Amino acid sequence: MVETIASPLTSRFNYQRLDLKRCVPAFLSSHKILFTLLWIAAFASVFLWQRNAVRGGFAAFWLGPVRPIPKLRPVAFNLTDFGGVGDGVTLNTEAFERAVSAISKLARRGGGQLNVPPGKWLTAPFNLTSHMTLFLAEDAVILGIQDEKYWPLMPPLPSYGYGREHPGPRYGSLIHGQNLRDIVITGHNGTIDGQGQTWWKKYRQKLLNHTRGPLVQIMWSSDIVFMNITLRNSPFWTLHPYDCKNVTIRNVTILAPIFEAPNTDGIDPDSCEDMVIEDCYISVGDDAIAIKSGWDQYGIAYGRPSTNILIRNLVVRSMVSAGISIGSEMSGGVSSVTVENLLVWSSRRAVRIKTAPGRGAYVRNITYRNLTFDDVRVGIVIKTDYNEHPDEGYDPKAVPTLQDISFSGIHGQGVRVPVRMHGSEEIPVRNVTFQDMSVGLTYKKKHIFQCAFVQGRVIGTIFPAPCENLDRYDEQGKLNMLPY
Repeated sequence: MVETIASPLTSRFNYQRLDLKRCVPAFLSSHKILFTLLWIAAFASVFLWQRNAVRGGFAAFWLGPVRPIPKLRPVAFNLTDFGGVGDGVTLNTEAFERAVSAISKLARRGGGQLNVPPGKWLTAPFNLTSHMTLFLAEDAVILGIQDEKYWPLMPPLPSYGYGREHPGPRYGSLIHGQNLRDIVITGHNGTIDGQGQTWWKKYRQKLLNHTRGPLVQIMWSSDIVFMNITLRNSPFWTLHPYDCKNVTIRNVTILAPIFEAPNTDGIDPDSCEDMVIEDCYISVGDDAIAIKSGWDQYGIAYGRPSTNILIRNLVVRSMVSAGISIGSEMSGGVSSVTVENLLVWSSRRAVRIKTAPGRGAYVRNITYRNLTFDDVRVGIVIKTDYNEHPDEGYDPKAVPTLQDISFSGIHGQGVRVPVRMHGSEEIPVRNVTFQDMSVGLTYKKKHIFQCAFVQGRVIGTIFPAPCENLDRYDEQGKLNMLPY
């Protein structure tokens, strides 16, 4: 794990702040000195505004020292050591490849760190190596080249059978890794930018012959950390850990246009185990997070579930899809997922479980608590007829099971339909629990709490009134036979 290292500047600031507290009472005794302080504060505000206005261009004022990069591995390199040029035009693929090759030889010494300094570093896709830290300095931007001829083709994911958009091979990711251990991508909130605008346009115009590639994809790996970075404008899914264990994603910002950026999911844990996603902001053109585990017969055969996943302290937005989704590709199973302390704002849906006949497997032991919905069309969705299939070889009799799903501490305002749970005769939803729910509505309408083929219970009083077929219990767990 990466430890946060306090800089000398931070320590000096804390000392000066304490010293300032001692001096303030004496200063306030003099109106003249107080006026002087206010004048200095106003000048400092103008100074900071001017500094931000010229960032990236000619600096009219001194910008201060560059934030030092901590050394997190025994050996650290700069991308410039390998010929990198951060002008946004020079292609730096070979510089990244040479740097990764050098780090790959340091495994016995604890690996190596590659520092990406401030600048715009254009590159084609490249691979990581084990025991590596990729550190993006403040104002460092890794740019993905937009010409698809530079993006290698890879076999389809084994649990999908096909490329997600086209049969056959798929484009690889901008930053890729397979069969690795001990990977860290972090920094002072530097950026990885996929420049997906060209990809989105070609996709809409049906000019691509292969499935678009993710921005970052790590496969069959363990002990992975993403922290203090910004990911934006992915051609396809943004961050895709596939069949990985022990993954931490913390303090990551993920951005894409909320419209006309197709399939730019934020984070897609796919057949992953032991994962934490926390303290993130995500606003994208599809699901902010979508937990997956393979597609129909290919996912059933691959047989790797997504399990033991904790998602907490997030702010998310999705005007096209949902804040947090499970599925629809969940044919390896999804279980033991907790989503807590979540704010979903200005979105089409807040949380959603989606599946269909042919998926097989299960979604179970799912806990949602302390969720806030603000200006959301539909709050909670369970959908069992999401009928997208890789080919005609799927088994329509392979139906998933949905059970043991709980919702507590659900609040919000400006919600059109708080709950829409549509099971079916072949895929009923079992053992759903609602407790401590109060959601303000945009307008009053019948059937705003919608249930079909759902069995479960309500504990205590919730608003709006739940479906009539749900059992009612009081706060002490006693069955209440009176109508709601």
